[in-house]
Order: sequence, then C-alpha cells, then structure tokens
Amino acid sequence: MAPLAPTITLNNGQKMPVLGLGTWLSREGEAVEAVKAAIDAGYRHIDTAYLYANEKEVGQAIREKIAEGVIKREDVFVTTKLWNNFHDPQHVEEAFNRSLANLDIGYIDLYLMHSPMSFKFIDWAAPNPDSPVAPEFTEVDIVDTYRAMEKLLKTGKVKSIGVSNFNSEQVERIVNECEVVPVTNQVECNPNLNQRKLTEFCKKLNITITAYSPLGRPNYYEKDPINTPKPALADPRVLEIGKKYGKTPGQIILRYLVDIGTIPVPKSANPDRLRQNIDIFDFKLTPEEIAIMDGFNTGTRSVPFAVWAPHKYYPFNTEF
Repeated sequence: MAPLAPTITLNNGQKMPVLGLGTWLSREGEAVEAVKAAIDAGYRHIDTAYLYANEKEVGQAIREKIAEGVIKREDVFVTTKLWNNFHDPQHVEEAFNRSLANLDIGYIDLYLMHSPMSFKFIDWAAPNPDSPVAPEFTEVDIVDTYRAMEKLLKTGKVKSIGVSNFNSEQVERIVNECEVVPVTNQVECNPNLNQRKLTEFCKKLNITITAYSPLGRPNYYEKDPINTPKPALADPRVLEIGKKYGKTPGQIILRYLVDIGTIPVPKSANPDRLRQNIDIFDFKLTPEEIAIMDGFNTGTRSVPFAVWAPHKYYPFNTEF
C-alpha cells in the first residue's frame, strides 16, 4: 500500500486528505470494486455525488472495508453533492437525507452545491448527465440554497459544506452574505486549466480548491480532438520530468496540482492506476518544473457545460 496522502486542515478545523478518488462515471459493480481497491491502496478521501447515481455503491464499499477492519469510519473523508434540481430551499434537506441514506455510513464529511445553476424540480430520480438537451432552468438564488445547506450543519449529519463550479464572484457572494465560509470550491483543474487565479483568490478567503478532471479528459479528446483540449499526459516535457523521478506522466501532473495548492480527485477503476495516482508523495517538483507545467495553461475547459451557458448563474463567463 502506498503511503496515505497528507491532510490539509480546512477552515473549520476538519482534516481533508490532499488527494482523493473521483467516482464520476463509476457505475454499479465497478464503483464498489473501485472504492474498495482505492481504500486498499491507501485512499482516505472519496468523492461522489447524487448525480453520479453511485452513492449506494460507494457506501457499500466503505462499509465492507470497515467490516474487514481495514478502516474505521472516521478514517475516510466522504464528499457528496446537491444536484441542480434540488436548489429550492424546501428540497435541500430531503436531497441531503437521500444522499445520506444512499451512502449509509452514519454521516457525510462534506456536502457541496454541485453548481450555482438551478433547474426545475421534477422528481427525485438522478438525471441523465449525458442528455444533450438542456433542462428547464430556474433562478433560485445561490445564497438561498447555501443558507439551507448551512442548516444541515446543525443536524450533526454533515461536518462541512462547500461549493462546486463557482467563479470568484459567486464565491465572494456566499462569503459576504452567508454565515459559514465554504471549506472548498471544487472545480475543473488540470494543466490546461490550472486555476491559478481562482486558487489564489480562494486561498485569501481560507477556501481550498478541489480539482476534478485533474488529468484532463483523455477519453473525450480521443472522441472529439477538435473541441477538447489535448491533455498534457503525452507531452514530451512531462515525460522528461517523469523520467527524472521514475514517475508516470499522470503522477507528474497530480504532483503539480498538489504543489500549486489544489486537492486533485482523479477517477480510476484500474487497480494499478489507482496505486500510481496516490504514489506521489515521495517527491516534489522544482520551481523550474512547475513553470514548465504552468506553460500548458490555456484556460480551455474539458467540461464547459455549454448546454447550460444561457443560465443566469452560468459560472464561466468571468475571467476566473
């Protein structure tokens, strides 16, 4: 087993490992096995969401590893998220309780507003994330939704709350108008979109940046190379840095993201890749190597949410 990832102390005193397992697109049996393999490999930070339709599988894997004596509940940090259909304050507690029941692990470590954009509530079914058709938009204020999330903290069923896919202006509104400062803002972050400005902005507010799609979207690039940024994984410069440390390009990228102050949550179901992704804590990049990695930044998104661009709270029309 690789060494456990170091932890960072969040603004509320809770500790969060600086690398986790993303579970987007891990479905049914795959999610159970992926999470179990990740825990065996040393992961103690698991990221899921109501949208992913795999909370039950994530919870099952954690419960099985607790039963085996591999971990205790308090050893693992679990994040899930409030989906856009449930932003109306009257739906927030019910949405949270459904995620809590799906996971069935006693409590949730971190609950995020999945995005600032609200959609019409239809029912409690997890929506199809691959639908090319935009849902019906609503304009529930992010402040109202977040205030409803703040109330969840008083139940003791969740330890921390935060946001996801928020731009700097939206983060600032939450900080200025709500009582609880988000512990993190989870956003796409990789060498093509290194989020340096947003990271620095949030750092001043004592808010961490969690990095989803930290390796880019290699499978998306293969399907649509014209509209998807080319990942840095195959670039000769990354390969050269990897040779120096005896690491893969993916390990170099994840180390870079940790070194610039973000918390990557790479997704994998491959046991070898899982072990590689967490085996990045025995070296650090030099300032010169970080500068090379910074050079990949174009500000191009792998996940632009283009179908939602007309939404009033679409977050990607600002610089950061």
